Amino acid sequence: MEFTTSDHVRLSYTDEGDGPAVLLLSGIGSYREIWLPTKRFLVDAGYRVINLDARNQGASQRTFKGRRMSRHAIDIKELLAHLDLNDVIGIGNSMGASTLFAYASLFGSHQFSAFIDVDQSPKMISDDTWQYGFKNLTWENFPEMLKLPFGPATATRVSDEVRTNVRAARQAHPYDVEQNNAFLVDHAFQDWRDVLLGLQIPLLIVAGAKSPYFNPKFASVAAALAPRGQSQVINNAGHIVMTEQPALFNKALSAFLKKI
Repeated sequence: MEFTTSDHVRLSYTDEGDGPAVLLLSGIGSYREIWLPTKRFLVDAGYRVINLDARNQGASQRTFKGRRMSRHAIDIKELLAHLDLNDVIGIGNSMGASTLFAYASLFGSHQFSAFIDVDQSPKMISDDTWQYGFKNLTWENFPEMLKLPFGPATATRVSDEVRTNVRAARQAHPYDVEQNNAFLVDHAFQDWRDVLLGLQIPLLIVAGAKSPYFNPKFASVAAALAPRGQSQVINNAGHIVMTEQPALFNKALSAFLKKI
């Protein structure tokens, strides 16, 4: 399925299942196919799952427009309006979680019933106020470091089915790293801690114990900022927690959803 944003960009998404709405948002440069185990679990559990490819990613349109977090948040606002959705459960991996925080910063969280952040620190640049940034990114090496290869995102091999689906999506819709460097810089520059402080909906932060990008201790520290925050660290998982350890992630997700 596709819809067209107010700045005339075509975004591609899937919409499956019936019940309370869940929005899945992937990380920068990723593909919605990475959510396969989570999507199946949620549909089987009685949820309606909307799985979006962000602009310039996956099957969505490539464009020079909107390479910033604020525009990605507007895209979510417009998608929810297009689908006439409220009380949405937002689940974002990496940049997808930052998109949820950007949405809350601009529009508040009243259209959502909960956020789940999968291995994304609210602040990616480490400094004297925050020691849980992305790898060794500091003000001294920002943004030059972001041009270096990040290395593997996973610590545990994902299933062959997911690998095959993601590979096919990547071949059909290649991601242009250079074209999207400006967006990566904008993403890494943000500091969402003030958003967490004012977040009035439940928040679950799930970190990978073996994440190559973030110290998993960030999860409890960041969750403590939110009035209704909680955290969990998943063993033997890297950055793509929900796909590396789907059974453990789905168990944590189910427990959280039952509480809300």
